[in-house]
Amino acid sequence: MTTTPDQQPAQVQGQPPTIIINNNSAAASAAAAVTGGALRRRRQSLWAHFWLLLLTGGIGNIFYAVHVSRWNRDRGL
Repeated sequence: MTTTPDQQPAQVQGQPPTIIINNNSAAASAAAAVTGGALRRRRQSLWAHFWLLLLTGGIGNIFYAVHVSRWNRDRGL
């Protein structure tokens, strides 16, 4: 059975394809083992502030500081 270029091939009816979801939690469990299962507080990075000062004239420092502070506050740290 051949199809012309403007026709779609016939759909084969049957079982749907098998979908495999591979949840690899090794990295998360290793991180939890290292930190004792607790979230760690994010710290302000001196180097991030240095480069933001040079590249954005200081305005990036404000956004970075707000981001880190909000991240800690949202997690109760």
